[in-house]
Amino acid sequence: MVCGGFACSKNALCALNVVYMLVGLLLIGVAAWAKGLGLVSSIHIIGGVMAVGVFLLLIAVAGLVGAVNHHQVLLFFYMIILGLVFIFQFGISCSCLAINLSKQTDVINASWWVMSNKTRDELERSFDCCGLFNLTTLDQQDYAFCTAVCKSRSPTCQMCGEKFLKHSDEALKILGGVGLFFSFTEILGVWLAMRFRNQKDPRANPSAFL
Repeated sequence: MVCGGFACSKNALCALNVVYMLVGLLLIGVAAWAKGLGLVSSIHIIGGVMAVGVFLLLIAVAGLVGAVNHHQVLLFFYMIILGLVFIFQFGISCSCLAINLSKQTDVINASWWVMSNKTRDELERSFDCCGLFNLTTLDQQDYAFCTAVCKSRSPTCQMCGEKFLKHSDEALKILGGVGLFFSFTEILGVWLAMRFRNQKDPRANPSAFL
């Protein structure tokens, strides 16, 4: 049986937004858990993850309320916002999949020196490495002040840049793949909302349909 009726479209849209709500709550929970355990102390990282979770949660709530009440205005803005999110997320996902090793090196190098000393120290301890690529005097100074455990075991430690590059390609492919998957669910959400918005509620007064 083809899912083309009012009830089926409504249930499908509600189910999709429930999934978005769970993902949003998961992001908020993971950020709070990481902050509580002290795994990440950077307020920018924690704030960014929580902001994404809250934003996704608000979109999902708006879509769910709009679907349950067949609210024309909420469904319209839900379609617009979800469409914009799709364009942004699709572009970012494609960029993650297309970036090569040379670009990854440039991004890692630029990001490393933007970070605070505290954040760099946390990364060095977490990855058990010191410095970035040992290409400049700053790299050598950074290596000298490293507090990673590996320095107590050996006079030389593996460079953090080497470890980052080792895992970055795999991480970017995963992020790009997951992002593409969710971007297509957003297109599905836009299509369902547009279809459901223009369907007639069989229980409503025929003259009340817009």
